[in-house]
Amino acid sequence: MDAFCRLSGLDPLWDWNRTWYTANPDLTQCFQNTVLVWVPCIYLWLLVPFYCLHLYCHDRGRIQMSCLCTAKMVLGFLLASFGFVEFFYILLERSQEIQQHMVFLLSPIIRSMTVILALCIIQLERIRGCRSSVFLFLFWVLAVVCSLVPLRAKIQLAMDEGIASDIVRYLAFFSYFTIQLAQLFLCCFADQPPEGKAILEKERKMLVVKGYRTPLEAEDLWTLREEDTSHKIISELQEDWTAECAKIQKQEKALASGVAMGSRLQDQAQLLRKLQKEQISGFFLLRTLARNFGPYFLTGTLCIIFHDAFMFAIPQVLSLLLGFMRDEDAPLWKGYFYATLMFLLSCLQSLFNHQYMYTCFTVGMRVKTAVMGLVYRKSLVINSSSRRTCTVGEIVNLVSADTQKLMDFVVYFNAVWLAPIEIALCLFFLWQHLGPSALAGIATVILIFPLNGFIAKKRSKLQEIQMKFMDGRIRLMNEILNGIKILKFYAWEKAFLEQVLGYREKELKALKKSQILYSISIASFNSSSFLIAFAMFGVYVGLDDRNVLDAQKVFVSMALINILKTPLSQLPFAISTTMQAVVSLRRLGKYLCSEELKVDNVSKAPLSSDGEDVVLENGTFSWSAEGPPCLKRINVRVPRGSLVAVVGHVGSGKSSLLSAMLGETEKRSGQVSVKGSVAYVPQQAWIQNATVQDNIIFGREKLKTWYHRVLEACALLPDLDILPAGDATEIGEKGLNLSGGQKQRVSLARAVYRKADVYLLDDPLSAVDAHVGQHIFDKVIGPKGVLRDKTRILVTHGMSFLPQADLILVLVDGEITESGSYQELLSRHGAFADFIHTFASTERKESAIQRAGSRRSNARLSMVDFMPFSRDLSQEQLIGGDTTNTNLQNMEPVSETDQEQVPEDLGKLTEVDKARTGRVRLEMYKKYFKTIGLAIIIPIVFLYAFQQGASLAYNYWLSMWADDPVVNGTQIDADLKLTVFGALGFVQGVAIFGTTVAISICGIIASRQLHMDLLINVLRSPMSFFECTPSGNLLNRFAKEIDAIDCMVPEGLKMMLSYVFKLMEVCIIVLMATPFAIVIILPLAFLYAFVQSFYVATSCQLRRLEAVSRSPIYTHFNETVQGASVIRAFGEQSRFILQANQRVDFNQTSYFPRFVATRWLAVNLEFVGNGVVLAAAILSVMGKSTLSPGIVGLAVSHSLQVTGILSWIVRSWTDVENNIVSVERVNEYADTAKEASWSIEGSSLPQAWPQKGTIEFQDYGLQYRKGLELALKGITLNIQEREKVGLVGRTGAGKSSLALGIFRILEAAKGKIFIDGVNIAEIGLHDLRSRITIIPQDPVLFSGSLRMNLDPFDTYTDEEVWSSLELAHLKNFVSNLPDKLNYECSEGGENLSLGQRQLVCLARALLRKTKILVLDEATAAVDLETDTLIQSTIRTQFEDCTVLTIAHRLNTIMDYTRVIVMDRGHISEMDSPANLISQRGQFYRMCREAGLV
Repeated sequence: MDAFCRLSGLDPLWDWNRTWYTANPDLTQCFQNTVLVWVPCIYLWLLVPFYCLHLYCHDRGRIQMSCLCTAKMVLGFLLASFGFVEFFYILLERSQEIQQHMVFLLSPIIRSMTVILALCIIQLERIRGCRSSVFLFLFWVLAVVCSLVPLRAKIQLAMDEGIASDIVRYLAFFSYFTIQLAQLFLCCFADQPPEGKAILEKERKMLVVKGYRTPLEAEDLWTLREEDTSHKIISELQEDWTAECAKIQKQEKALASGVAMGSRLQDQAQLLRKLQKEQISGFFLLRTLARNFGPYFLTGTLCIIFHDAFMFAIPQVLSLLLGFMRDEDAPLWKGYFYATLMFLLSCLQSLFNHQYMYTCFTVGMRVKTAVMGLVYRKSLVINSSSRRTCTVGEIVNLVSADTQKLMDFVVYFNAVWLAPIEIALCLFFLWQHLGPSALAGIATVILIFPLNGFIAKKRSKLQEIQMKFMDGRIRLMNEILNGIKILKFYAWEKAFLEQVLGYREKELKALKKSQILYSISIASFNSSSFLIAFAMFGVYVGLDDRNVLDAQKVFVSMALINILKTPLSQLPFAISTTMQAVVSLRRLGKYLCSEELKVDNVSKAPLSSDGEDVVLENGTFSWSAEGPPCLKRINVRVPRGSLVAVVGHVGSGKSSLLSAMLGETEKRSGQVSVKGSVAYVPQQAWIQNATVQDNIIFGREKLKTWYHRVLEACALLPDLDILPAGDATEIGEKGLNLSGGQKQRVSLARAVYRKADVYLLDDPLSAVDAHVGQHIFDKVIGPKGVLRDKTRILVTHGMSFLPQADLILVLVDGEITESGSYQELLSRHGAFADFIHTFASTERKESAIQRAGSRRSNARLSMVDFMPFSRDLSQEQLIGGDTTNTNLQNMEPVSETDQEQVPEDLGKLTEVDKARTGRVRLEMYKKYFKTIGLAIIIPIVFLYAFQQGASLAYNYWLSMWADDPVVNGTQIDADLKLTVFGALGFVQGVAIFGTTVAISICGIIASRQLHMDLLINVLRSPMSFFECTPSGNLLNRFAKEIDAIDCMVPEGLKMMLSYVFKLMEVCIIVLMATPFAIVIILPLAFLYAFVQSFYVATSCQLRRLEAVSRSPIYTHFNETVQGASVIRAFGEQSRFILQANQRVDFNQTSYFPRFVATRWLAVNLEFVGNGVVLAAAILSVMGKSTLSPGIVGLAVSHSLQVTGILSWIVRSWTDVENNIVSVERVNEYADTAKEASWSIEGSSLPQAWPQKGTIEFQDYGLQYRKGLELALKGITLNIQEREKVGLVGRTGAGKSSLALGIFRILEAAKGKIFIDGVNIAEIGLHDLRSRITIIPQDPVLFSGSLRMNLDPFDTYTDEEVWSSLELAHLKNFVSNLPDKLNYECSEGGENLSLGQRQLVCLARALLRKTKILVLDEATAAVDLETDTLIQSTIRTQFEDCTVLTIAHRLNTIMDYTRVIVMDRGHISEMDSPANLISQRGQFYRMCREAGLV
């Protein structure tokens, strides 16, 4: 190169004397004309092939030629022409000595060719739809930077010699430079979007600006990029994963075949196989994820390596700067050069770090989407034996907790291998400065580690204890919320309140211990830089008197120690994250590899003309591959259009038979074939959290006439009249606001609406009242029903329907013992005939059913009977039956897809968790700090100030020590200085411990109080509150929000305060060194505050939106897992997968901007911080003559920490803001309506009230919610003592409302109720509810001992409890239990049968033995035996009490003194049963229908 330059008469390429050892540095002419010109060109030519390949692979559509693009092209041509003009100018001017001008000839031509290449790239980008180009931006940056040196040289020359000497060259160069700058400027703007992809205006606006101006809404967010959507990610991943699964199964088979046959060996081998499979599946899952997301992740890894390189370069530059400060002869420009270099390195470090974080979060987000998608798809195909091994909760956990662990793993994985390298490099550089003394630093690190390890171990044990109590508390809360009605009926709130608070106290005790340990850990970590420095400097000074600590040694070491802290803190965290991720991968792998339903379990065929739709030949089925068969030797042939009834005792395999037809069971042998489409009604109705209409239509188009016909046939019209918005009413989770019968009818309507070919009905009539069951059978299932031409297989317990079945299958212990028509089976006198004769007497008489052709108007159902149908369904005459008038109304022909408009919020039941908008209100902070109390807060602030004062003192002491003059090669009083340094550091450590403990304890005080308030507020809320607030929302408050207040808020406050004080310390130090820095620090502070306020507003809102969009994912998951068999039967998998994708995408839409906003903020802040570094360094250089190296070292090394401090302040501030939202959410329920007070002070209610048990209603009215019409209208009624009164009426007539009124679950809208002459509205709720008793319809038990379920307050003796159990016919059962009265009932009393639970409720009533008993009769399938027991006990034991029975079965109230018939909130009839029957009114009709007259 030198020879090439010499040829053109230029000096050599590099000359140190011109560039470094001079007061006026410059680069040689040769360098300026070759290297500086060629570098940008080489960059472009080398990388262009790769970039073109990238553009070729990513086509985003064509962009129209825009003004921006035109301007770039015009400027580009100008630039290229400059080069060519220069080339020809030299050719013509110097054609003789062309050899001497090769450099000047080559450079312009290379430059012009490169610019033309750049123009080609601009056009290629436009054609491939690339709106802005980083590639070209970097090219123009390089070009401009490389032109700066010649620009300076030209300006210098012009100033020295004047511009006239070569005016053309000067003008040409300045024009060229200006155009380059213009190109760089234009490159900063994005072009218009490609055709057909009009980008929304909102996307152009900066999200952060929008979030600052107005609170963000979901629709303001960007749409997800194509490559981040569920569809794109999962479609690619699914293929890979399927291939991996096939490999796993292959390996499994190979292992299975190689196992020895010894039985014990086989068990061990099986266990080994299982473990191996888990390991392998986790590894395979990781491999699949790595294959899909690895390449992109590696680009991030490259960024972090660059970041590390810049990070370690900074202390070296600091060392050079301090050397410059000591060297009195060094020219000033070197100082400025070092200061600028430090600034540039800091900026590059920031950029690469945040690019890395951005990559990690993007990969993490995609991994989350991928895993969620795989788990969801798996949950739709998993077989029942695998499904039994994992509960719904566990599956939801895989999606929530385990995916989160994988996301953390992505972020921290690189630290596992990078941290040790960083630590080694730090120690290497420290060794260079301090020699072997660096080993003392290592020793300190090694000592701090085990201490923190020990603390972490202890804390994890305490955390387990705390979590155990928290789980207990949440489980109890869950049961309280599920059984809140019972708690209110029995006035048991106080007992359960005490229990919850008991758990809470234990939980907080564990938390307190854990926090104190954590404070030790924090203190040791925050003092670690001091301890390492103290050890190293102490050893260094102690080893040899000639070892002198100067500014260079001290502050470069401190900078390195500060770098060392990051990998030291990250390493343990990264390792534990990796371990957790390995466990999560194993769990996910195990679930994703679990067995699926076999496609060949059922052979599906289209409908064909030959007559059999369902055929099972010699089938043996079981629920799991290993388990015993649940069905044996099954042979069934179902002819087209027939009705098959399946009967048998509980557990005989009726439901399993239907499951076998659906392919849900494991087929051991035989053949199953089903022709045509299938509709399935499960035994327990599965209802989605959607409107009634959505539940019935289930993804199909709405055909109005058919839809109406289905509603009518399934007896849903009367129910829709009651619901606030008809069929647009939203149904709560799991059908929360529907009765059992309504749920079952909606489930049936869904199947009927389908118009399928084969109907599998699993006991759909058990949950409905008898008359409704009869109606549904007649209208839907029976020979004249809507489904009469379809194939129907009906599991039933109702004997009355059997005569109309074409074929009856009798199942005993999983085998079909008899089959045939009703008459055939009766004539055989087998098991079936005995069964019928036993139940015929208790069942209603058959004659009542065989009412051929008598069309009667039926008030109870407000029935609508269809006339014989005209097939076209266009115009029908519907006969609306009512007691008073039979009017014919003409139905207009309706268009099939006509939708009625219903006001938006009319049928809304559950209140969705709303995202609050805007910043957190100041009151929340006030409330939080008020809960703690000022007396504790002020000392804490002083403690912080004291702690930072100590830190400032020891740092300043260090700088004074570094400036100490060296006398005879030593410093005087080194020991004293070391002692003072140690003492100041120790004081700081103690202060840190004090502040962290104090804040933790404040947090515990606050959270104890806030939890108590929340609990009392919720328990004192009226019943209506629980009906419209999903239990999930409430549990969320008790679990997640309280947890945030326990841990996250104090944690954030700790961090924020410590960093704010640290920042103040840095500012003080910089100002001490260079007071003039105030001019720079103040504007930077304003800029910082401005950026911060922008960010916090947006971030808070994004966090809320993300949290709100997360719960629908889990709700949907939950629903899908529970209703998987229904979804499969109806073939709706793809629709549900689409819904899941949409929900995940919607959640990611708010997650993605959140972490992008965080990166945006961090980069901006770090530039502010780097500004402080630049200011401190430049001002130090300017004040070189007056400042000592010690103070400069102190100022600059501290200013290097500013970037970190700033980002931590914002992070902790945002965390506090985001988590103080929890205080806001916990506080929400303080303002909701509350019940009347539980007890009234100084009330004069006699202890034995009520003594007689008389009840008097005076013009009593009641409504469910304000604005709804009255549910009871002007009831006036007198019930005498010891009277037995039955309440009857159809659903919604107001029977239960009357009971709710007596217990004041709902307060009177008008009128009064007197019990024994006392107006119940004037006494405390607990005084009222504890003196009257109800036996509710649904038997609710709580987890806890049996005794606690009977008597939570421990008011009765054991003898009394036993005698109540004896009367309730439970004594034998309980005395045979291992723990007798202390027998633990599981959640919801699952470990007792339904009948036993009903009897426990009876025992509760017997134990209280109050003068008034309200009995809400159970409609649910309580077996006749239990029912008879309950009835006889009530007749004998409550003989001298007033009994009110809400009756569903009329035979139980035939011997009562009075019967009240309710209708639409009025009393329509009231008299003794015999009189009412003789009057032949409504009651008579009901009795006739039930076959009692």
